[in-house]
Amino acid sequence: MGELILVIDEGTTSTRAMAFASDGRCLATEQEPLTQGYPAPGRVEHDAAEIWRKSLNVAAAVVAQMGGTDRFAGLGITNQRETVVFWDRTTGQPLAPAIVWQDRRTAERCRALRERGHEPLVQSRTGLLLDPYFSASKIGWALEEWPQLREAGDRLAIGTVESWLTWKLTGGLHVTDATNAGRTALMDADRGCWDAELCDLWGVPVAALPEIVDCAGRFGEVRAFGGAIPLTGMAGDQQAAAIGQCCFTAGEAKATFGTGAFILTHTGAERLASDNRLLSTVAWQLNGERAYALEGSVFVAGSLVQWLRDGLGLISAAPDTEGLARSVPDSAGVYLVPALSGLGAPWWEPDARAALTGLSFSATKAHVARAALEAMSYQAHDLKNAFAADGQDWQALRIDGGMVRNDWLAQDLADMLGLTVERPRFAETTALGAAMLAGIGAGVFRDLDEAAGMRGAVQCFEPKLGHPERDARLAGWQRAVRSVIASG
Repeated sequence: MGELILVIDEGTTSTRAMAFASDGRCLATEQEPLTQGYPAPGRVEHDAAEIWRKSLNVAAAVVAQMGGTDRFAGLGITNQRETVVFWDRTTGQPLAPAIVWQDRRTAERCRALRERGHEPLVQSRTGLLLDPYFSASKIGWALEEWPQLREAGDRLAIGTVESWLTWKLTGGLHVTDATNAGRTALMDADRGCWDAELCDLWGVPVAALPEIVDCAGRFGEVRAFGGAIPLTGMAGDQQAAAIGQCCFTAGEAKATFGTGAFILTHTGAERLASDNRLLSTVAWQLNGERAYALEGSVFVAGSLVQWLRDGLGLISAAPDTEGLARSVPDSAGVYLVPALSGLGAPWWEPDARAALTGLSFSATKAHVARAALEAMSYQAHDLKNAFAADGQDWQALRIDGGMVRNDWLAQDLADMLGLTVERPRFAETTALGAAMLAGIGAGVFRDLDEAAGMRGAVQCFEPKLGHPERDARLAGWQRAVRSVIASG
């Protein structure tokens, strides 16, 4: 058996592959961008064939760099959650565009079901809310609107992205891990199986869905790269990041700032219900036993900086925001509420739209860039309050994701949250968590505690801002958010 672990990390804007040693060193990485389609306002789609083709390309390149399949003990997959793929079991080809987690086309359907009193059922069974974010409404919409899916009959296969990649890599294995299944709003989170009543609510045929499995184990063999590599780990990206950050004790919290921002607090073997519109979600499932977390989901984070670059032309590259933020003493009263895809937790306002407030002739692009970064800290603070109200206040926050390479943002998070913020030296914790799970499934590690040595060193940011300034900034943010919600 080989000694390395191969990971496919399939995100929203790119897919990449990485090779890890058992001590956590990343030995090789390859990455390709993914195309997002926006066929109408509020709609976001991927080409599932492109996802497969580019994921295969980057993984094959890493395997070749490392000297072939014999070097690898196992393969782990981590993926953008909630995104849904529809394909033909016979041909293995997609039948329709993949509907991305950011897509809001089902907002009216979700609102109608909420008004008819269905949300308590959904929340009690799944820990989730009636929102377009989750897969169930996307599947229900697609089955109604795309006749080719109905016409496929028994040939129709439905799954999230890790399920699609697993099917393609193994030549027909139709499985999903419990963390991804738990984000569909179709899985009973206490029993770990598909819920017939919820499938009926959305008109989803259970026979088209994959089998739900653990996050680590020997699921099948991948022969797409020459020899055989066992597929041994799977988890949704945010759960993988929490594992990569070693949030194994109840109360430990991590925040990933990628395309969106997602904060998970581990709650142990008990699934806690939230009274503050947080999500109760599966953190991982090993040996048939589930651990849980509370989660707050922010829809727009790194994609806001991308919009400043590509949509407005205010910056030429994402790292420019740090220099701009440092170039001014404050935001000059400018606030940017990044509701470009609605507002996520704790507001859950799918119809809210972004707003830039407090502008005057003295405002410059530096103030706008700083306001965009400050919005990340403000949204994190809103979520901290919600977690605290649910009895899960944070003692520290472990951060990762592309945005937090920005030292100014990491410090601002510490200042606005009033607590220690930890950033690992190796920031790609999503891929790392997938490697840890794959290592367990391959027998490289006995358990998560043994795999924890992969995390490595961390850098700490301590709060420096006084309470009066923090409170004044937060008060301005609350006024800006309320104005967006009122006009939504």
